[in-house]
Amino acid sequence: MKTEIKLIDYLSTRRSIPAFQMGEPGPSTEEVEAMLTLASRVPDHGKLAPWRFIVYRGAERKRISEALAKIAMADKPDLSEEMVKVETTRLTRAPVVIAVISRAAPHFKVPEWEQVMSAGAVCLNLVMAANAHGYASNWLTEWYAFDTRAYPILGVNEGEKVAGFIHIGTPTVPPTERPRPALSDIVTWVGDDA
Repeated sequence: MKTEIKLIDYLSTRRSIPAFQMGEPGPSTEEVEAMLTLASRVPDHGKLAPWRFIVYRGAERKRISEALAKIAMADKPDLSEEMVKVETTRLTRAPVVIAVISRAAPHFKVPEWEQVMSAGAVCLNLVMAANAHGYASNWLTEWYAFDTRAYPILGVNEGEKVAGFIHIGTPTVPPTERPRPALSDIVTWVGDDA
């Protein structure tokens, strides 16, 4: 399911598809492995690989989503039916969900912040790798990325953090554009050529 596109063209039109607007087919095991190989090619000071992946597929997505929903409903027993459905389908919206797990830790040479940014770069590379293979993708966190009660359910170890969940599948609707910031609002020029 590969698509050929120049990188500059891709970057000028890159757009996330909401996870609930993805469907089958999802990537094969071989495609996921190729995506993860590409995603791993990020700046990584000290060659620490301060991140790892957890790939959620098949029926396990439903089991994990239902376990996450129990936490959400325990915290908010008055959740509406609509929100209960949202909670029980967290990882089932796209055929494949890949967690990028940050293993950033104190190091004698490499600042923790650089390790965290490396995990963020992995997330973006994974989004682009999925798109390069012809799939839609979306980088999400949501509450369970930050709630350590969810970590054992998700397979996240003590001392680790979730950098993001990358949802991957086939788009069921065309992407739409969203407003982007004006460069004049986000760029500061320093120097004579400005």
